[in-house]
Amino acid sequence: MSSFGPFRIADKTAGCERTFIIAEIGQNHQGDMDMAKKMIATSKAIGADCVKFQKSCLKEKFTEAALQRVYDGENSWGRTYGEHKTYLEFTIEQYKILQEFASELDIIFTASAMDVQSLQELQQINVPVIKIGSGDANNVTLLSTAAKHPTPLIISTGMQSEEMVRRIVEIMESNAKDNFCLLHCVSSYPTEPKDVCLRMINYYRNKFPGICIGYSGHEQGIAISIAAVLLGAKIIERHFTLDKKQKGTDHNLSLEPNEFKEMISRIRDAERISKDDMENEQILEIISRWSHATEVDNVRLALSGVAQKKILDCEMMCRMKLGKSLVYAKSLSRGPILTTDMIVAKVSEPFGISAERFDNFIGQRLVVDVRAEENLMENHFISNNED
Repeated sequence: MSSFGPFRIADKTAGCERTFIIAEIGQNHQGDMDMAKKMIATSKAIGADCVKFQKSCLKEKFTEAALQRVYDGENSWGRTYGEHKTYLEFTIEQYKILQEFASELDIIFTASAMDVQSLQELQQINVPVIKIGSGDANNVTLLSTAAKHPTPLIISTGMQSEEMVRRIVEIMESNAKDNFCLLHCVSSYPTEPKDVCLRMINYYRNKFPGICIGYSGHEQGIAISIAAVLLGAKIIERHFTLDKKQKGTDHNLSLEPNEFKEMISRIRDAERISKDDMENEQILEIISRWSHATEVDNVRLALSGVAQKKILDCEMMCRMKLGKSLVYAKSLSRGPILTTDMIVAKVSEPFGISAERFDNFIGQRLVVDVRAEENLMENHFISNNED
């Protein structure tokens, strides 16, 4: 493996002694530019290093069937999932306005790129770092495209197998990409402490020496994220909200300003404490200085999980809803040998063959007629060498 090290994000260096802290605004702005600006300003005031949004081009991220799925629950902003997402999605022109506003406040502005077009748009406005979220951590086309560009990458690894995490690193290496980091993450909202598997931070640090390792948390409370820093996480990402009671699925697992500010303060305290090979009881003793008994118990549960990277049962709901499947990029008649421009990874309805199997189908001969955005199926092909 190549020798990796800390990488710079604008005027800051992630991977050194000072933890890089991201306030994940996501779509907690409710589709309101004024609220988004208020959240940026508040994030700066409480000491976050970076604010992060989520950038999607809906036609590139979702199939039409997924966009037309009925979505009329209490957290919906539209009758269908497409209407809901359209209401919440900012244009790239609005992103430029928010980027300028953040620049005036001297806080780093970026977003997750949730499809190739969004990746390219974020590159064009020169954000200093780009996030690849867990839902795209197995999207080999997006990963490969991002790896070829000089912008630093932060890659979450929720709902992915150990094999896929190794493959992420291999994709980066094969493109001579060394300015990236991996975040341990569990894609369950909120994540129960028993599912956090916090020792994965140590596992990643040992498995990928020299790569900057961080933690993207979806648990409630702040103690587990502080413990992640004691274990050596160099980047902490937490969802941020102005009010947990607002409409939307992410608010209840997000931190309000006072909570986020306290977390940052405790993280700065934790940075001054040695983190080399800390035992669980040492970590719990430190956390007990700052947290009540319930949060200490939560950290104990988070530390107790076996450090084995796998897709957890609690992540399956998110994987089925927002994980990427392989679909046809265009309608095809039977006969051609599949090439890379014929398939694409999208959120489909229903979930199909997972995106990490992209390369498995290249070079296979299609034996049925298929429609654009139809899910790939195993029985659509015979291997090219079986002609």
